Amino acid sequence: MAIYYPILFFIGAYVLTFFTIPKIIGLVEYKNLMDNPNKRSSHVKITPTLGGVSFFYTLIFALFFLKEWSNYNESIYFIPGLTILFIVGLKDDLVILSPYTKLAAQLLSIVFILSNEGFMIHSLNGFLGINEIPVYLFYGVGGFLMLTIINAYNLIDGIDGLAAIVGIIILIIYATIFYITQEYFFALLCLTLNGSLIAFLSFNLSSNKKIFMGDTGSLIVGFVISVLTLKFLALSPEAYDSLPFLLENVPLIAISILIVPLFDTARVFTIRLANKKSPFSPDRNHTHHILIDYFKISHQQASFIIGGFNLIFVILFIILGSSSYNFYLVIALIVTVIILGYLFYRFDYSFANIKRKIIFRKKVDSIKSEVRKGREKLVHKKSKRK
Repeated sequence: MAIYYPILFFIGAYVLTFFTIPKIIGLVEYKNLMDNPNKRSSHVKITPTLGGVSFFYTLIFALFFLKEWSNYNESIYFIPGLTILFIVGLKDDLVILSPYTKLAAQLLSIVFILSNEGFMIHSLNGFLGINEIPVYLFYGVGGFLMLTIINAYNLIDGIDGLAAIVGIIILIIYATIFYITQEYFFALLCLTLNGSLIAFLSFNLSSNKKIFMGDTGSLIVGFVISVLTLKFLALSPEAYDSLPFLLENVPLIAISILIVPLFDTARVFTIRLANKKSPFSPDRNHTHHILIDYFKISHQQASFIIGGFNLIFVILFIILGSSSYNFYLVIALIVTVIILGYLFYRFDYSFANIKRKIIFRKKVDSIKSEVRKGREKLVHKKSKRK
C-alpha cells in the first residue's frame, strides 16, 4: 500500500470533521438541542451535543473508498450497523431512550458483523489450552464481546476529552497492528476514525466552542472498536507471526488494549449490583468521576491521566507478551485489577458514600462562603462608621 493512502484518509477525515463540527454546533444552538446539566453531570453549562454526527458521515464517506481493500466485502457489513446505532444514538441524545431499547439496537447491529466470515474466530491458538472453537460458541462469545465493548466505551464518555483520548489511543494501537499484519482495510479505517476523533477533541476541550459526542458518537466509536477487536482475534496464525508477542497471548493483548473501559465498566456494574441497583442505573461512581470529585483535578487532567495509563498498560503487556506464557500474563492482569480495585475501594467509594462526601463538601463550601460574606459585611459596616 502506498504511503500516501494512510495520510490521505487521516487528513481527509480530520478536515471533514474539523470544518463541519462548527456547522453542527450552530444548528444545535439554533434548534436549542443542548445538553442540560443535571445532578450527575460533570459540566455546569448547557452545551451542544451531537458531535458524533460528524463521525457517522465521515465513516460512511470513507467506507465508499475503502471497499477496494476489503477481502470479505466488510465495508458493506459496516453500513447497516453504523446506521442503526446512529439513528438510536441520535434519538437518545434528543429524547432519551431506555437502556433496553439501545441494547436491542446494538444486538441488531452486531448481527450484521457476525454474519461476515471475515470476522469469524476459529481458534484461540492455545490460550489457556483452548484451540479450535465451535461455530455456535463463536457467535455467543463474539456477540457478548462486541456488546460489552460498545457499552463499556459508551460508559466512559462522562467528562471532557476522556472518550476521545482513550479512543485515539486504542485506534493508534489497532492501526499499527493491522498495518503490520497487512490488513489495510482496517488500518485505514482506524486512521479515518482517528482523524475524526482528533478533530473532535479540539472542540470537546475548547472553552468557547465546546461540543459533546453524545450517544450518537460513543455508540458509533464503540461499535467500530468492537469490530476491530473481533477482527484482531480472528486473524490467521500466519498474520500473528509478524507481531511482537506470542500467538497464545493475543486475547490478553486485546484485554490490555481495552483495559480502561473494561475495568471501569466491571467495577461500576459490581458496585451497582452490590447496592441492589440495576447495572444500567446512572450514578457518579465511574473512575473519572472519582478522580475529579476526590482529587479535585480538571477534566483534561483526569482524561490524560487515564489515557496515559491505558497506553503504558498496553506497552507493558506487549513487552511481557513477547516472552511470557499466558498463565503468567493472566496472573499479572488479575494482580493489576486487584491493585486498582483496592486503590479505589480503600476510599470506600460506594455510590452512597460518594454522594455523602459530595454533599458534605458542598455544605462545607457553602458555610465557608457564608462566613466569608459575613466578614466582608462586617468590614463594610466598620468602614462606613469611620
